[in-house]
Amino acid sequence: MALVLAGIYVLFSALRFQDVSAQMVQMDSGKSGFVGSQVELRCIFINSNPPVKISQVTWQKLLNGSKQNVAIANPALGVSVLPPFKERVSFKQAAVRHRTPSLEDTTIFFNNLQLYDEAAYICEYTTFPAGNRENMVNLTVFARPMTRMTLTTPTIVARPQRRKMTVATCVSANGKPPSVIKWDTRLKGEATFQETRNQNGTVTVRSNYVLLPGRETHKQKLTCIVTYRNERFSDSVVLNVQHEPQVKIEGFDSNWYLNRQNVQLTCQADANPPVTVYQWKLLNGSLPSNVEIRNNSLFFKGPVTYDLAGTYVCHATNGIGTRTSMVDVNITESPSKPAGGDDAAQEQDYTGGAIVVVVGGDDAAQEQDYTDVAIGVAVGGVALLGVAAMVLWVLVRRRQRTFKGDYSTKMQVLGNGKAPPPGGLHYPEDEEDEEDKKPSQTAGDEGEGEELKRPYFTVDEGGDYDQRTLAFQYDPRQEVSDDMISQTDGSVISKKEWYV
Repeated sequence: MALVLAGIYVLFSALRFQDVSAQMVQMDSGKSGFVGSQVELRCIFINSNPPVKISQVTWQKLLNGSKQNVAIANPALGVSVLPPFKERVSFKQAAVRHRTPSLEDTTIFFNNLQLYDEAAYICEYTTFPAGNRENMVNLTVFARPMTRMTLTTPTIVARPQRRKMTVATCVSANGKPPSVIKWDTRLKGEATFQETRNQNGTVTVRSNYVLLPGRETHKQKLTCIVTYRNERFSDSVVLNVQHEPQVKIEGFDSNWYLNRQNVQLTCQADANPPVTVYQWKLLNGSLPSNVEIRNNSLFFKGPVTYDLAGTYVCHATNGIGTRTSMVDVNITESPSKPAGGDDAAQEQDYTGGAIVVVVGGDDAAQEQDYTDVAIGVAVGGVALLGVAAMVLWVLVRRRQRTFKGDYSTKMQVLGNGKAPPPGGLHYPEDEEDEEDKKPSQTAGDEGEGEELKRPYFTVDEGGDYDQRTLAFQYDPRQEVSDDMISQTDGSVISKKEWYV
């Protein structure tokens, strides 16, 4: 009998364990939401078959190891939400709110989330005869930051003694988790970063942009980019940097010549705020009498004269300071460029060439242009050959009159007292006039008759051989040595040199 009772107890215990193992509470592992939003915390009881009786469901907040009741659902007593959750927590299912026996789904809503709502929440089922069953969900609350970008001052002043300064600040305040700040700009500056953790768990990130302000930074755009989780925010400002004028004198083109009309000089200034006073001066002198000052320009009336030459100085002043520029003006007698300008000279160069190429037009026009080009090339080639032939002819003629031997051995007979060879000097090209060149002689012995003196001609080396210069009257009685040979240029050389 005892054995039978023991077997029945074991069987009952096994069935009881099987039913208990079939009961469970289903919840999400984690939930999240932003401050001010609504979040759903799911809690569902998986009952056994046959089902156990649910006596009560209790929601609790677990924070730092301690539990705090949030809401309770009892089939007999109804629903109760405790402070400080009473105005923001409610059960999702109407059956729970109307005291129906079914409490398998006790999901709750959290409305208007606050940062202090972040914690672990327990959903606990009290059953009979199985006892208590529970599960837990972690609730995370995010805080979207407030992002703003501001200039350090509405107007930044760049002083002559410039130093680095903070020109803009970007702040991402009260964010959870903290944001990441970056800068987008062409400016060459540097950024500083600082994080501050607040008591409510949020973080404020602050970044300053530091640079050396100057004229080049005026009107430059500066953008702050804030990245928060998967979201991105940006804000931009345009820098307003006040600076001294940057001055430049324009108008002198290095071609001011006498009697030129309508010349002027203009003082250009880049300044913030704008220039209020322009002052013109002529270095080491006074401005010409024919000049007219109109704000930032000098207008010179009438023609240009030498009186306009000098060093002109312009002082430009704004609310920050004064800067100066100068230009040296020189006057020439005539224009430095040919009349008509570069275009006319270029056109003359093109039209004066042998080839003219016309760009554009139809195919027929282009074909005609190519024909003209070919003709021009042919004519130019013929002309070039003609010039070469003439040069060659001159060289040949000169070579015909070049003598063998060394010119250093020649003896010029110009006034040296030596007589030319008998019969006088002989020019091959003038053979037809040879009779005219021979001197007249009287009949009789060579020493008895009085011979007429005949002029002697020389040829200038390197010049035109047809041009002869009367050098002197020679005495035909003077003799030339038998071992000497006369030359056409009036010199004599030895036979030894001639036959070399």
